[in-house]
Order: sequence, then structure tokens, then C-alpha cells
Amino acid sequence: MSSEREGLRGEQDIDVLSRVRIDALESPPELVVHDELGACPYLADPVARMPLRLPIRRLTPAEFERRLEVGNRRQGRLLYRTQCPSCAACEPIRILVDEFVPGRTQRRVLRRGAETFSIDVGPPTLSQDRVDLYNRHKRGRNLLRGDDDLDAAGYQAFLVDTCCQTFEIRYRMGDRLVGVSVVDQGERSLSAVYTYFDPAHEPLSPGVFSILTQIELCKRWGLPHLYLGLYIADCPRMVYKSGYLPHERLIAGRWTRFDRET
Repeated sequence: MSSEREGLRGEQDIDVLSRVRIDALESPPELVVHDELGACPYLADPVARMPLRLPIRRLTPAEFERRLEVGNRRQGRLLYRTQCPSCAACEPIRILVDEFVPGRTQRRVLRRGAETFSIDVGPPTLSQDRVDLYNRHKRGRNLLRGDDDLDAAGYQAFLVDTCCQTFEIRYRMGDRLVGVSVVDQGERSLSAVYTYFDPAHEPLSPGVFSILTQIELCKRWGLPHLYLGLYIADCPRMVYKSGYLPHERLIAGRWTRFDRET
């Protein structure tokens, strides 16, 4: 699972305060700390606009749920929703948990993962083994150069700091941490933020196993939706999300259902 605004550093929250404006239509109000056109992180040509907003206080599950329902995503303490001037390729996507039935390959991944990993849930935590594992994961996917490693402060800002109710799922083999999923919780849903894992275990499909684990948590806790972030048909990194059916995608302000037949 990919965060759609990776790499934002905590000090940026402070640097942009001189350009802050207040969005008082939200409850609670939000500080708009960045709103400029920039390069799209997903597609080669479009110009992107992703305003970053900081709630003035921590959001309740109901307040966060309302933001998910209109297409918001979270990174660190900030929220964002794409508002690109000439492109509508980004479609927020959520799995209909009560109707989801894993396919044959997904069942195999779930069974192997359950046999291999021990799992526990707790608050997001900063530790050196997490930072090292995160960077190893990114390098294993050729998404980092050696001098681009995330440091402890960056990890804190990206995966520990939050404006809502957040937890992490830890995957271990024996005593060794081999994967972490950071997950937000709304009033009626979970929202997948980011998953990273030891690339040595790529054959076990830990990313798929993480999504299936979050679906199981939704079912156990009586939550009807698991949000997977953004689906972008022309972005190879994002198309895997369409394989979890049935799901809904937010298109032109309306949640549209997609079934296997669709």
C-alpha cells in the first residue's frame, strides 16, 4: 500500500506557516499550509494541485470519517485531497468489506502469511529498527538512493505523527520485525496509510497480506469500509487496488460501485 505524499518532512509544516490561510468551513477548522501547483507524483504530464491542510486539533473518529467520505487522505498531521486543474485521474477507493470474498490467490497469500508471521497491534512507534526496515524496503524497490534514506525525524513526521486515531500492525518472524502497516481508524472504516516490509520476504506478498489483514480487522470490528487511498488507472503502482472487489471509487463526487463483472 502507497502513501500518496511520501517524503514530507516535519520541518516543512513550520516553513509554510507564513502562507497559512484558514478553511473555516470544515469542523474543526483547518489551516491550509500549502496550496501551489506542482509536478504530478503519479503521471508524467499533468500539473498537480494537492493542498495540505492541518486541523486545528486532533480529529474525532466521526470527523475523520467525514473527511474520508469526500476523498481526503492523511500524511503525518496533514490532510490533502487532489484538486488538479486539468486532470481527474485520482479516484479515492474503498473496499466493501461485508461483501468482499478473497480470490484463490488472495486466499493462498492469507494462509501463507498466517502460517509465517505473528501479528500484533499497537500505537505508531519510532524506533531505529523501524527506520532501518523502512529504508531497506524502499531501496529494495529501487525508490531510494543511498543518500535519500529517511531519518528518525522524517519517519516521525511521516508515520508516527497523526491528526486522528491511528495504529500500526506489526508483522514478526520470531522476535524479528519484518513488516509494519500504519492504519487510520474512522467511525465506520479503516484507512490504509502505508505498509513497508523486508524485501527478502517479497515472495510471500506481504503487501497483499497486509490488506487482507486489515479487511479481517474491519470485519471483526464491524466496520463496512477499508479505504485504500487513490486508484489511478494509468499509474502501474496504483492499479493493484482494483483487484479487491467489490469496491467503490469516488468519481465526480459520487461513490461508484465496481464488481468483478464490471
